[in-house]
Amino acid sequence: MPLETVRQVVELLVESGVGEITVRRGELEVSVKAKGEAAPVVQPAFQRSEAPAAPETPDSGPEWEGLHVVRSPIVGTFYRAPAPGEEPYVEVGDRVSAGQTLCIVEAMKLMNEIPSEVAGVVREILVEDTSGVQYDQPLFVIEPEE
Repeated sequence: MPLETVRQVVELLVESGVGEITVRRGELEVSVKAKGEAAPVVQPAFQRSEAPAAPETPDSGPEWEGLHVVRSPIVGTFYRAPAPGEEPYVEVGDRVSAGQTLCIVEAMKLMNEIPSEVAGVVREILVEDTSGVQYDQPLFVIEPEE
């Protein structure tokens, strides 16, 4: 992959504000990850691409039966609080109402509030603050009120 293409991928990462971008061309794969406020790190992977294993999702086993999983509607960066230094929107054990903001996912410099779809109790937060999230990635597990 030409160095100019890698530079363009890095520029796209910086401009979009997402946490990670992966580009594949044939057997070549280049991943670019933002690291805090520092410059992005470029890590070429010169290995044959294989189909990734299906990630385990928390709504796929009997221990999750009856629980509601809140998923990311977009690719972006996950934030638990409205701003740095502020209290998180929710903690494990908090009661939430339908429509209450649980977190923010930043995508392309836009802050997207992610609401709870159900009223209930937050049982698990599945993502670390400021980490990148993928589309449809599980974020929270909520035990719905009956």
